Amino acid sequence: MTSRTPRDSRLRLVPRQPVAAARRAVTTRTKRPAPRPPEGTPPPAELARQARAVLAGAARLARWADSVGAGAAGGSLRAGPDGALPAADAERAAEALGLTPQQVRTDWDRARLAGLVELHDGLARPGWRLRAWDRDDTAVLRGWVALFDAWSLARPAPAAAGPAIVAEVVEALPQLLSLLHLSAGPVRLPVLLDMLDQRVAELRTERCEVPYGQDPAGPGSDNQAAAAGDAAGASLAVLLDWALDALRTVGALVPPDGAEAAHEGAEAQLTPLGNWSVWVKLEQICVAAQSPAGHIEQSAEAMLRGCARLTPGPARAEYRAWLAARSVGAAVEELLTVARGEDALLRGLSFEALRAVGAPAEAAVRAAADEPGLRPYALLWLVEHEGGDPETAPDVLTREESTWLWVDTAAAVADHGETQLLVRHLDSAVQGSVPRLLEEVRAVGHPRTVQVLVALAAAHPDPALAKAVRRAAFQVHTGGV
Repeated sequence: MTSRTPRDSRLRLVPRQPVAAARRAVTTRTKRPAPRPPEGTPPPAELARQARAVLAGAARLARWADSVGAGAAGGSLRAGPDGALPAADAERAAEALGLTPQQVRTDWDRARLAGLVELHDGLARPGWRLRAWDRDDTAVLRGWVALFDAWSLARPAPAAAGPAIVAEVVEALPQLLSLLHLSAGPVRLPVLLDMLDQRVAELRTERCEVPYGQDPAGPGSDNQAAAAGDAAGASLAVLLDWALDALRTVGALVPPDGAEAAHEGAEAQLTPLGNWSVWVKLEQICVAAQSPAGHIEQSAEAMLRGCARLTPGPARAEYRAWLAARSVGAAVEELLTVARGEDALLRGLSFEALRAVGAPAEAAVRAAADEPGLRPYALLWLVEHEGGDPETAPDVLTREESTWLWVDTAAAVADHGETQLLVRHLDSAVQGSVPRLLEEVRAVGHPRTVQVLVALAAAHPDPALAKAVRRAAFQVHTGGV
């Protein structure tokens, strides 16, 4: 076992701030001029139109599920134990939408991965992106990027391929995507296969394993046996075809047509969406919301979105101005309504605005502490309101509540922050090691767990840790342990 193995990885324990740590994570931005996208990149509105087209079926199914769930017992459609749509509901959706049950299952999977549908204790509810789908291009693009990051879940891996080599191919794909981006055009399959072969060999060398396809010399270790088994099960060419097909499925690669369809996979080229997304990842930037001007006459949601990029001081001034124009009771209720939504950033900012209300909000916040989704925020608000030490405020949370808050904050960072902030967010976890964190994150049941883990795996520079996080995301997605 090498030092890169995440089994013994220790999280750096830092002084645990209350919501201040979350506030910095979701409001801090690196102040630098925004890089210009490559020449020929479509404008955001066109990219969003393409993303809506890719996810049109998923959005349509999510709206159907919302309409059906509104009339169901309990107010929501219930998913199966693994998050899949039950067979009876898939048949109903297929009949209502004019699709096959398999198409329904595919669209359901996409809707979950893109955040159009979220599961709360098995109940399917529309995600906040679905509500913003027709009016918010940034939400649409982030939903598509979430699907793109989870491309390896879009198609089942070849049955003969072992899990180790599948994980290595997933780990190697960013390098191939970078080549496709830098080539600014189609790349022949043999070139990609050669790069994949080199990258897998490098990964195995880093882990002191035998190169892919090479017979192990000397006594075989468990790692060597696994490598040999993988090599015997599926070739890299087959796995490359699987990866390219999955990337086409999520809209990142141009599908073959015409004469090219006769020899599908002979070359690969990024779509404008795929090219833009890879550029964004390479530049480590995110789609930024426009800076706000004034918010007194706006709704609580619009006001909070406008304040998201402000530093705490100016944001508090905006909160106070907004509150001054309303009755306290109405303002508090409107802020708590926003906090009950699916956007984790707005949930945190809602309680930041409630801090500006102070004592008049105490009764409503105490009542909100009985709601599982708001409880961690409400308890921290009450501790600070009562004069508690911010350094020790998180001690009022149970381990499960702290883990839920960590996932919720990570969801806010994944939706609205830079990838580097998501990596740094690991430091705020209360667990002492990555495996323990992943174990408790899987158990806490937050509806955004899969998207958070997929985003963290895509952002983290340590391949071994990213692999462990990706495996945890797959286990949560499939209902495994």
